[in-house]
Amino acid sequence: MTTTLRTRTAALVSAGAIGLLVLSGCSGTSGSEGSSEAESSSSAETSAPASEDTMADSALVGPGCAAYAEQNPDGAGSVEGMAKDPVATAASNNPMLSTLTDAVSGKLNPDVNLVDTLNGDEFTVIAPVNEAFDKIPKKDLEAVAGNADELTKVLTYHVIPGQLSPDEIVGEQETVEGSKVKIAGSGDDLTFDDAKLVCGGVKTANATVYMVDSVLMPPK
Repeated sequence: MTTTLRTRTAALVSAGAIGLLVLSGCSGTSGSEGSSEAESSSSAETSAPASEDTMADSALVGPGCAAYAEQNPDGAGSVEGMAKDPVATAASNNPMLSTLTDAVSGKLNPDVNLVDTLNGDEFTVIAPVNEAFDKIPKKDLEAVAGNADELTKVLTYHVIPGQLSPDEIVGEQETVEGSKVKIAGSGDDLTFDDAKLVCGGVKTANATVYMVDSVLMPPK
């Protein structure tokens, strides 16, 4: 099953980091001092846009972000902690996503384990919080969990190839499952099909995560 998912997932090339060489000036003639000042000014101008991009990439959106930060102020499940690990690992460290973690790691169905797939490429992950699964009648949840093909379809419908920021995600986005999820609104009011945003724009080492209040179901 994992091989099939990998085949369907587009390979993405990670952007390379750009290093800045900082030259330290030595005391000398006024010409050397002028050169050092010019180099310093040039370095400052070059680094400013990168700083702005970093701030934009780390911006969170969603009415539940404050509660998330309060519940996970530090450690592996915090915003900073999740940024250090690939997405399946990062989600497993977030107590708000324990049910989803069980679903993708083979604990709900041993025939459905997507950890290597999710950790192995770049994705945008729509992540239902634990309360989202609580909304599903137990009988229905057990029926989906017991059917490996159906569970795989549901889970991969929550995964979009490539990383999309809050400013890029609105529209109909094709999922790994193959169907398109409809994402509308903006900022704190983003919706994913009928699900509402809890907190989004959370970065992991290889993905951007949007926690939502309902489990999405792919179209029949």
